[in-house]
Amino acid sequence: MILKRGLALVGACLLLSLPVAAQSPREARGAPMGQFDFYVLALSWSPGFCEISGRKNRQCEPGSNLGFVVHGLWPQNEQGYPSFCEPSGRFVPSTAMNEAEGIFPDGNLARYQWRKHGTCTGESPSGYFKAVQRARERVRVPESFKAMRDRSKVLPSEIERAFMSVNPGLRPDMIAISCGRRILREVRICLDKDLRNFRQCPEVDRDGCRSGEIAIPAVQ
Repeated sequence: MILKRGLALVGACLLLSLPVAAQSPREARGAPMGQFDFYVLALSWSPGFCEISGRKNRQCEPGSNLGFVVHGLWPQNEQGYPSFCEPSGRFVPSTAMNEAEGIFPDGNLARYQWRKHGTCTGESPSGYFKAVQRARERVRVPESFKAMRDRSKVLPSEIERAFMSVNPGLRPDMIAISCGRRILREVRICLDKDLRNFRQCPEVDRDGCRSGEIAIPAVQ
């Protein structure tokens, strides 16, 4: 009986020590608002995102003609990142949603990005969406992506070089390419908190895909 109790206690301790699967070990849910080191602007390549996810939302409708779109503007720390900093998520008024219109491909995505990331900025919903707009205006997308009608294959480093060529001051350690199933999913670019300059982000850079060529699905 004592042995059984001992084993049960050991098992319980092991279970308590296991990480929560739903949360990344680098994700700090409920962190204090406004306490972060820099921003990451995530630009989804819509054809790749839709192919990988299999989603059928507005962004992925045939004929949407979407290339790079804003996925989100994410507060980031040198190690890890905050999320859902206000549990209630704060109601997003219609006036704030007007600020998001034309920035995000979908209103539901805008609301979710506010709840998960915007609440950590210390901004109001309207202030957050205005910051997203400023970040998007700070980054130029290479012309070669704007009318891509044929599927192609390139190295992730080639995509980085294309963005660096039209964004003075952007370096390889300030940008990361995200992919899935060897398909381009998004480009992540790191910016200072004032959104004026690009900045180094070693952890974000390390997460980028690097191995071999990846496919860039054509705009539909």
